[in-house]
Amino acid sequence: MTNSHSATLMAKHARLDAQIASESHRAAPDTILVAMLKKQKLKIKEALAKLG
Repeated sequence: MTNSHSATLMAKHARLDAQIASESHRAAPDTILVAMLKKQKLKIKEALAKLG
């Protein structure tokens, strides 16, 4: 279960990274959305660190 769970978390992390990059490169980025996405990304990173 750990491998599939970590793979899922890594996929979510990559998806959030892409969303953050996309939003940040817009002419008028939504800073609240970017901050929210970064928080989600950090939570996933912390969860991955706990898994090993």
